[in-house]
Amino acid sequence: MTIVFLSLLIGLVAGLRAMTAPTLASWAAYAGVLPVAGTWLGFMASPWTVGILSLLALAEFITDLLPSTPSRTVPVQLSGRLVTGSLAGATVGASSGMILVGCLCSLVGAALGTYGGALAREWLARSFRSDPPAAVLEDAIAVLLGLCAAGLL
Repeated sequence: MTIVFLSLLIGLVAGLRAMTAPTLASWAAYAGVLPVAGTWLGFMASPWTVGILSLLALAEFITDLLPSTPSRTVPVQLSGRLVTGSLAGATVGASSGMILVGCLCSLVGAALGTYGGALAREWLARSFRSDPPAAVLEDAIAVLLGLCAAGLL
């Protein structure tokens, strides 16, 4: 049951910030919190994977603040969130030998996070009368939830 919840949660994070979920899952794998050795997800524990994903996550935090960034619900953005969420969920599931369960639960979480996050972001932006504070708050929530889901907090 824990893997179902944690995978759903890491998928939700991917719905909020596509690269944050796999980045934190990779950091947890690298730290040994999510053991992936001996699975096809072993590459997630590589320092190269951690480094590349970390750079991509930082870039995403910056580009999310740009007014030209497309909505997370357009097909390309949505599919990216589903893929990165699935990867992160599979990594979480691998720690208990439940890769497929983690993958599927995180797919649901990514869809919920994408659409729910878009609605919440709109509401926050209206409340703040500005989008950047809403984006930064969403960043913080995504990181905090991701740290919890990956077992790093």
